[in-house]
Amino acid sequence: MLVKLYGAAVQGIDAITVTIETYVSHGIGSTIVGLPDTAVKESFDRVQTALAQTGFSWPRRQVVINMSPADVKKEGAAYDLPIAMGVLAASEIIPAPNVDRYMIMGELSLDGSLLPIRGVLPMAILARKQGFKGMIVPKANATEAAVVNDIEVYGAESLLDVVSFFQGTSQMQPTVVNTREEFARSADVFDFDFSEVKGQEQVKRALEVACAGGHNILLVGPPGAGKSMMAKRLPSILPPLTLAEALETTKIHSVAGKLPRGSRLMTSRPFRAPHHTVSPVALVGGGTNPMPGEISLAHNGVLFLDEFPEFSRSVLEVMRQPLEDGHITVSRARYNVDYPAGFMLVASMNPCPCGYYNHPRRQCTCPPGTVNKYINRISGPLLDRIDLQVEIMPVEFDQMASEQPGESSAEIRSRVMKARAIQLERFRNHPGIHCNARMTSKLIQEFARPDEAGLRRLRDAMVKFDMSARAYDRILKVARTIADLDGSPHVNALHIAEAISYRNLDRSSWGQTTTTF
Repeated sequence: MLVKLYGAAVQGIDAITVTIETYVSHGIGSTIVGLPDTAVKESFDRVQTALAQTGFSWPRRQVVINMSPADVKKEGAAYDLPIAMGVLAASEIIPAPNVDRYMIMGELSLDGSLLPIRGVLPMAILARKQGFKGMIVPKANATEAAVVNDIEVYGAESLLDVVSFFQGTSQMQPTVVNTREEFARSADVFDFDFSEVKGQEQVKRALEVACAGGHNILLVGPPGAGKSMMAKRLPSILPPLTLAEALETTKIHSVAGKLPRGSRLMTSRPFRAPHHTVSPVALVGGGTNPMPGEISLAHNGVLFLDEFPEFSRSVLEVMRQPLEDGHITVSRARYNVDYPAGFMLVASMNPCPCGYYNHPRRQCTCPPGTVNKYINRISGPLLDRIDLQVEIMPVEFDQMASEQPGESSAEIRSRVMKARAIQLERFRNHPGIHCNARMTSKLIQEFARPDEAGLRRLRDAMVKFDMSARAYDRILKVARTIADLDGSPHVNALHIAEAISYRNLDRSSWGQTTTTF
């Protein structure tokens, strides 16, 4: 008897339908075809043992299983459950007409229980799009899949639960998640708040500007100045995720297997902080079995690189293209996948190897030339892609001991959201552009050209500091964001002056004197 049922394979962060055809006939032997990997081929042993432990047996006849499309690699143990159900249906143990109405995925343990799998959310989105009545997944993945509305999602604990479901004797109920209610309830919950940060008003202003325009930012300061502490609080002042962004972000983490068991929709922007020993593949994605990297896991959120110069140059340079384009294409001999990478880069570093160059109270012990050598570990083209470069000084004792709380994240966030609302309206006729940081050169000339006084001030700075053309664009983008925070329709000289003050590392006198414009 021939039976067809359906599963899915993940490619990039999306899923495609996989048809699993099972044919049981006279003869002996078991065969699986359709470009399965080793884990799929090993499913015969897992499925046979799970069937035996559940009270069924593998047919003592010829079993042929075909997984199509045949040119798509089938990877992982998630096909155990559909293979088992196909064998049972082809053996007429369960009613065959119903199995093709559901997308079925799950990994089997030897005792017949179901183990969680990766990529359930994009599979559920595909199942709804393809018109399936429902989806059957391990119970640990049920709430994740149930985020998708208008499709029945059943979470099963064992193979026996699924068999009973198709035999009509199961008590399984569909898992229901009110996505919008869940999203609204959790969108403003954060572990850290800027009210806990004492002093550093100038740096907090720079972070506010960065979040308001989606700009990349580099924090330079000695150990203990608060660089990491403030970076961890950035998600609390970024605009809340939209429902579409939340779904896309959750899809990426689902594919990467980073969602905790029983998770639903991600409601806060991701914050990723890889160690400086991270490899290029771990950062951008790929590998033998392609997976999203850190820059994709930070999509719609923050990628924090602490000790920026300690990252290997090859790791840092691979970020240049994603920083510009907002996505990364991983091309290898056996595959080509595209991952989103629209993240906000936040980096921090010491000003020199000892950490105390330009410190107000401690003396730098680095030999002559070491400071420039240390900064030059970061290439000029990469520095040009960082819109704000801000120097941090240690907090004075009186500020540190003060009981007066700082401005809360909610207050800062309200200003950021107002500025973002202005930008959304400005770019409503420009698909793919949603914040000032993504403006093209043409849009900069249209929306961010300063008045005559601002243009003169910018010209003086460009000549004095010998800035690149990309730095010119960055200053105008940041100035446009500052004007949005002020509610100004035009960019003036004051906005340009503040934007120039955030290009500290472009100055030949950096760390020695401060020039006023």
